Amino acid sequence: MDRLRDLAAGSAVVERAKGAVMALTGCSAQAAGEALLERAEAAGRTLLEECWVTLGDLGGGDPPRPGTPPRDPRPAVAAPGTGSRPTGHDVPPPPPAGDGVPAALARLARALVHVGTPQDLARCLLEHLAPDAGADAVMLYARLPSGGLELIGHAGIDETLAAQWHRVPPLDGVAALEALRDRRPRWLEDVEQDRERYLLIGDPPERWRSRAWLPVAAGEAGEVCLGVLRRGGGPFPPAAREHLKAVALLCAGRLRTFGTRRPGRAVSGPADAVRRVLDALPVAVMLLTPLRAPSGEVQDYRIDAATEQAADVVGRGGGEPAGRRLTECLPAAESEPLLRGCLHTLLTGEPYEGAPFAHQKIVSGVAELSTYSVRVAALDGRLVLTWLRHDSSDRQEQRLADLQRLGNLGWATWNLATHEAAWSSQVFAIFGRDPAHGPVRLTDLPGLALPDEAPALDRAVRALTVEGRPLDLPFRTRTPAGVRHLRFVAEAVTGIDGAPVEVLGFVQDLTALRRAELALVESERAMVTQYDVLRAERTLAARLQHALLPLPRQPLRPAGLRVEVAYLPAQSGVHVGGDWFSAIELPDGDALFVVGDVAGHGVDAVATMAQLRFTAKGMVITGSSLTGALARLNTLLLHSRGSHGTASMVLARYQPGTRRLLWAQAGHPPPLLLRAGRARYLDRPSGILLGATTTPVFREAECRLRPGDRIVLYTDGLVERPPESIDRGLERLARAAAAHPPDEPGSLDALLAAMLEEGRRDDVCVLDVRVPGRADAGPDHGRRGQSAESGA
Repeated sequence: MDRLRDLAAGSAVVERAKGAVMALTGCSAQAAGEALLERAEAAGRTLLEECWVTLGDLGGGDPPRPGTPPRDPRPAVAAPGTGSRPTGHDVPPPPPAGDGVPAALARLARALVHVGTPQDLARCLLEHLAPDAGADAVMLYARLPSGGLELIGHAGIDETLAAQWHRVPPLDGVAALEALRDRRPRWLEDVEQDRERYLLIGDPPERWRSRAWLPVAAGEAGEVCLGVLRRGGGPFPPAAREHLKAVALLCAGRLRTFGTRRPGRAVSGPADAVRRVLDALPVAVMLLTPLRAPSGEVQDYRIDAATEQAADVVGRGGGEPAGRRLTECLPAAESEPLLRGCLHTLLTGEPYEGAPFAHQKIVSGVAELSTYSVRVAALDGRLVLTWLRHDSSDRQEQRLADLQRLGNLGWATWNLATHEAAWSSQVFAIFGRDPAHGPVRLTDLPGLALPDEAPALDRAVRALTVEGRPLDLPFRTRTPAGVRHLRFVAEAVTGIDGAPVEVLGFVQDLTALRRAELALVESERAMVTQYDVLRAERTLAARLQHALLPLPRQPLRPAGLRVEVAYLPAQSGVHVGGDWFSAIELPDGDALFVVGDVAGHGVDAVATMAQLRFTAKGMVITGSSLTGALARLNTLLLHSRGSHGTASMVLARYQPGTRRLLWAQAGHPPPLLLRAGRARYLDRPSGILLGATTTPVFREAECRLRPGDRIVLYTDGLVERPPESIDRGLERLARAAAAHPPDEPGSLDALLAAMLEEGRRDDVCVLDVRVPGRADAGPDHGRRGQSAESGA
């Protein structure tokens, strides 16, 4: 009896395959049987295997017209040891040699005739693949209309894991989805590398260290992916890969014979019964079908059926909404959040409920604004969209709830006759009180305040309930979230005799406002304190600077020169800078000019300035050269403990007998020479900022001055105007100096007025050195000038 049942089941499969060939080619039953035998022989398969492959490839193209040669419906595989015969398809690589794989496939083909469900198929596959391919578990996934996967059969995994992975959304990194999309297997053979790219099934994923996902064409039964999971790691051998590909071909035929509908498959279209049900509903309901791009992405939704009320809502363009796209019926402002909700429901199956929104429709030619909310539910791969209209009372309640939430306040009422009380939910939230405990009586409300504020609240409540005096009082209360600052406003409703019978009021949470006010007060106090400190520091620094750097009231005349000095502090901020100058006559009759600038501002900068100013004069007076003085000042600054570690400086020594000007600089702008109405800058000798390096190199430069020459020494505050380049400031200074002759009264003041702008951010120090002309020089100076000219 078993043998006869096997023969009957096998014959049924053969006859179904012959019928498929006859339908595709228009040939006779005998010709169809001969074609199946020829294909089986050419591919090295049994007749039953060839029938399963043929059934699995149905729907691969349009059927040929009668009389055309039969089309081979599957990729042919050459028999072991033989060549392949062309059958109209590309021939893939032959299966591995030997009898193991062909025999295993033949056994599987015979076993498939007794498989009746996808779950039975999974068990059958594991039974045959465990010894032949080392499989430890088998999973069968079918693609859903939403693009996700549904587990339709499994073996070798427990029910808990199967329930967890029953539905897989259309996510990136799912190997089964990629195999179905690309129509080629995915071989996951290194769990450490695969976990970085794919979402691995298992708890933990290392339970199966290698796995294979192979696409199975199941025709109208849907797209199915076969998963083979192994506990052992390492690659699948070539023989195992070809074996699993052949198994997938056989399974396609078996899956097709299960029927054309599986769980989760969408119905073919909105039947008349569906339309009649929707027409009978008194609400706005629509049945939507997702419209997908070739990539599978949902682009829009088609309205397949709609109630009359739904047509009133979305039919603003006129006509029946059925058959139109959803985005055609709704503006972008309404469709964007709704489309996101529809996609969420389509992917997860969870219902979506949108927030209330205003919607305008035309009623009898008049625009009417109504409030709606939408609900979306999944139904067999489609969506049911319901529009819920809120009446005026619903809108008023929603507005009141929004007002309480936005104002962080809640209403409360107390009936003084019945001692009943009612609180809104926001009041419970403000006090941090469980609504299950009910509201607090009005006379007990002072007990919620902090002890030092409870008496004042108690007196105000008594005056309200006895005399009807309105109440507006702030107080603090302690809640599970901490101390809160509250405002209680209430008034009494009086009866016929004028006595209070009811109290209406609200409680507002002012905690955030109070905290902001306290933070603002503290910030203002800190600002005032900081301002006082800065002002005191400026006053101290200014006094120290004036004491260390007194400004002459008249022009200086060292070594027969005429020197004007200008020192202008910055006009922005409360800082005092470290600019300084020196213009003295040395014991040997020479003149020494120094202009320097210490980095930074404040008391520390002034102290460093004083240290450098007096040390520089002392070194030159005691015989140090200009470069030697700069080198020693650099060492002094490097070993100073002050925070201002760099300074720039110009040292110049004028010898009146020869009118020779020797000068050196340390990172300072060059002096400006004005001669015969023309201005030029002296070429700078080498020299780096003081305090910048332990091995500085300083050089001296020499300039022979003539009667009537003018030398301007200055700090960078005179020429810098951020963010422009300092070169532009130097050009501006040269033009301004040339425009004001040295013999012009107040020429230095005019020069400063032309160079400086309001709101400067740095100090300015200028030495204007002028060599007397021949007419201004006495007899002795004339002899010196003649000697200098001859020496030049």
